[in-house]
Amino acid sequence: MKIHRLILPFALSLLLPVLSFAGTASLKILSPGNDAQLDAGEPYPLQYEIALGPGDDHFHVWVDGERSPGIHDLKGIYTLPKMTPGDHVITLKMVDKGHQPTGPQTSIKVHVK
Repeated sequence: MKIHRLILPFALSLLLPVLSFAGTASLKILSPGNDAQLDAGEPYPLQYEIALGPGDDHFHVWVDGERSPGIHDLKGIYTLPKMTPGDHVITLKMVDKGHQPTGPQTSIKVHVK
């Protein structure tokens, strides 16, 4: 009986980190990297990977404040629009079904020449 009393707390201690991580939203821009140099007038692939959290339905890509259509794939490639020379900010924002931001977002800056 003493063994059973020790096994249950030990098993629960192993599961708690896994359970607390479940349901956590994350957004990753895999490429281009932050501060990347891009050529003007060329479309570029944005490689991403996301995990939806509570209340999240999909995400949008924002380039300098301009929103893309909603994206529902959890990982993949989105083709960025052609950009003019200068500095630009690319942001991924999680949203709910009504397209309201749910909080999680990530951004990179790129320089187009």
